[in-house]
Amino acid sequence: MATNIKICLVIGDPVAQSLSPAMHNAAYKALGIDTEYTFSARQVTPEGLADFINESRKSVHAMAVTKPHKEAIIPHLDILDGMARVIGAVNTVFNVKGKLIGYNTDCSGAIESLKKRTSLEGKNVIILGSGGSARAIAYGLVTEKGKVTICSRNKEKAKELSETFGCELAEWDKRNDASSEADVIINTTPVGKDGKELPIEESVINKGQVVFDINYSLNGTPLLNAAKKNNAIAIDGLEMLLRQGMLQFEIYTGLKAPEEAMRNALQNKSSYAGTI
Repeated sequence: MATNIKICLVIGDPVAQSLSPAMHNAAYKALGIDTEYTFSARQVTPEGLADFINESRKSVHAMAVTKPHKEAIIPHLDILDGMARVIGAVNTVFNVKGKLIGYNTDCSGAIESLKKRTSLEGKNVIILGSGGSARAIAYGLVTEKGKVTICSRNKEKAKELSETFGCELAEWDKRNDASSEADVIINTTPVGKDGKELPIEESVINKGQVVFDINYSLNGTPLLNAAKKNNAIAIDGLEMLLRQGMLQFEIYTGLKAPEEAMRNALQNKSSYAGTI
């Protein structure tokens, strides 16, 4: 292994099941730069985030950021890209001579995934959740002139998010009614990640609706399996993971991302479950 290899990490809590390392390392190998870059997962607790970020300035080339750090990491960075600043969440960090620059590729990754399956302008969209991923997706949908409703257990965060981007607000206990009336349902909560629960009742999913779950599982999440059963259009979180990861790769390396190699790395895993 080269002594000057560029260390890239995905950080989160938990993070052990993340598919980002497999996806990025496959891209490095496909382009013949796997002797220059390496990508691995690092468990970082909320309590240890500040110390880890300070230490990373000396040795880490870049980081992918997943739950629960997408918002909490911002005060520890030196510079925010324009989109990350507006969204208020970061999922990508690049180290330039000790200065950490925060980006958001979740937004573009999610919107590209959705636009491959449906138009967004004028569509009624409900977003379940109010965390960093929800912020990125809400911003992208509003930019695309979608009509967005935020629905979250965390009332304060949901209210702040809806006010920031001019979205409607629905109480969590009204999520089934709001979902039944939506053209697009997007789950950004961890509900269903364990393969056992649905964030909404199966009966409210209608034929022709678009159902997007940022969680992913080899056997399909409960929400996406229910969507397929009800003849809705199901979009797996792996598509968003791929799209945002390709943008990360290009920030980290300055090279065009090899989509086929990255997609194959995700699809060829014998088992997986996670979230973005």
